[in-house]
Amino acid sequence: MPAGLSPPHAGDAAFIRAATRLAPPPLVPEIRLHLADDAFALWERSERRLGGPSQPPFWAFAWPGGIALARHLLDHASLVAGRSVLDIGSGSGLAAVAALLAGASGAVASELDPVAAAAIRLNSAANGVAVQVTGDVLDGDGEGADVVLAADVWYERDLARRVLGLLRRAALRGADVLTADAGRAFLPREMLRPLAGYDVPVIADLEDAAVKHTMILTLR
Repeated sequence: MPAGLSPPHAGDAAFIRAATRLAPPPLVPEIRLHLADDAFALWERSERRLGGPSQPPFWAFAWPGGIALARHLLDHASLVAGRSVLDIGSGSGLAAVAALLAGASGAVASELDPVAAAAIRLNSAANGVAVQVTGDVLDGDGEGADVVLAADVWYERDLARRVLGLLRRAALRGADVLTADAGRAFLPREMLRPLAGYDVPVIADLEDAAVKHTMILTLR
């Protein structure tokens, strides 16, 4: 099992299939994901299944950063074509799947939640690609990937600090780094420069808005 990835639970794939529907996320009709309609009901269902507290089901939703980054990669395939990709905090695997559809030579998704890992594998198979899954890589320099992606990761102080450290180390060894964010609290704005912006339809119950303006950024 990859370092930092929690052990899988029996029946993860069956649970995901039963709790979600296969559908395209907003702005990215080329891709289908196993998506849920109600985050809180799914979280309760997950905790009942596991008999106790579980991680939030981030894997069951297409978040604005992942959507914007997937759209950007599909529209600018030269960013990843023929190159290896690492996707940090991959969630559903949306950005990693988009990278492979845009011609990446390989894509690795970093995740800690074993249910998310199962969802990434299901989602990649549903789109005819093969995303590899690994655990916590934030203390490294991007696992040798040519391109490092990080969407929707700036919502917690310690996580943001670790992600920024990885992105800096990856850039120093020559990797291209791309992040996507819809205005989370710990985005290090002074260290990033914007490349593009997208107005992303989102689930209002999760984002307190129907549309989130989402930026694609890289290190200055």
